[in-house]
Amino acid sequence: MMEGSVTVREARAHLADHINRAEEGAPTVITRNGRPVAAVVPIADFDALEEAADILLAREAEAVLAEGGQTVTMAELLADLFDERAEDTA
Repeated sequence: MMEGSVTVREARAHLADHINRAEEGAPTVITRNGRPVAAVVPIADFDALEEAADILLAREAEAVLAEGGQTVTMAELLADLFDERAEDTA
């Protein structure tokens, strides 16, 4: 098991401790059957990750548009997303 990681059972039993660690800047990786499945991270790290993902997606979209790529409406995008989810659960 990697340093700073706990099992799901341990995380449940000591959630407040892991939240306190995150507030102090230390992430905790949560494992199930020896595999990392989640993390409790400082909110600043989470916010930075979301911002980086938004920037990356915006750059990718700009590149597609610059190459004359196809555009879609928000309704079309949402319909495609829901169709994909329905296929994944089927």
